[in-house]
Amino acid sequence: MNAPEKITLFTLNGWSAQQLAAVEQALSRWVAGPADAPAPAGLGDAMRYAVLDGGKRLRPLLVLAACEAVAGNAQAALRSACAVELIHAYSLVHDDMPCMDNDVLRRGKPTVHVKFGQAQALLAGDALQALAFELLTPDDDSVDVATQAKLCRMLAQAAGFQGMAGGQAIDLASVGRPLTSEQLHEMHRLKTGALLQASVMMGAACGASSQAKQATPAAQRALRDYGAAVGLAFQVVDDILDVTADSATLGKTAGKDAAQDKPTFVSLLGLQASKDYAQQLLAQALASLQASGLKNTNALHALADMLVNRAH
Repeated sequence: MNAPEKITLFTLNGWSAQQLAAVEQALSRWVAGPADAPAPAGLGDAMRYAVLDGGKRLRPLLVLAACEAVAGNAQAALRSACAVELIHAYSLVHDDMPCMDNDVLRRGKPTVHVKFGQAQALLAGDALQALAFELLTPDDDSVDVATQAKLCRMLAQAAGFQGMAGGQAIDLASVGRPLTSEQLHEMHRLKTGALLQASVMMGAACGASSQAKQATPAAQRALRDYGAAVGLAFQVVDDILDVTADSATLGKTAGKDAAQDKPTFVSLLGLQASKDYAQQLLAQALASLQASGLKNTNALHALADMLVNRAH
């Protein structure tokens, strides 16, 4: 008689703890250079301050969860997870500077330019951006060159004028100006959503080797739709929290969007309608996962639920 099959229940906390431990160890090892050739003149200190010991690490978790869904290359996924976090960290360093959002608090501590000065903060952001692409191109055979090229292109598009940088440009140009719903969606699709969506798609791209389960075109489209819904939902919830949470809870300055007269989903839709919209986007994301036909999507499902319902 065969032994009964063991059923393992998925818990996001348990899964996240294991994944985050690997990400933090890798970031600690890779940021600011090797021990025998560290970043010079205090630059490494600013880089590490910007990246380590803080942040939700949502983007790396999305990479790793999507890679699991397609049974992909774990080494490629870990490098991709760290690369998207470095791009995110560099963007925060630059966004917080006086020439942009002029913020003094990030992740519960002084922003990089407050701690290290504006010049060092600018250089730290530049160095983190460059390091992200270095991580995607290892000089061993752990990631095939075709996958390396695909990952670099995806990240570059999400971070550049077609993505995050373009969205930030729209954001800066929109201060004090009313935006239509379409304009606000487009701004956040680029500024916030592009990198979150890319995190999902980069994880899925780690399954493109012959040894992994290649996601079908339909599954790829479904994951792209999931990433788009999650990316927008994340921003809607951020706008909600900006008016409902305090600075200690957020780890950054609360109420700054209203203080700077920036258009948000709350200012456009109202608070309750924004909360309802976040739930609609969650339903869209989960429906896309269902449509993907992929079996191992527990982590993607739980991450979407967590990021929307953190507002409660």
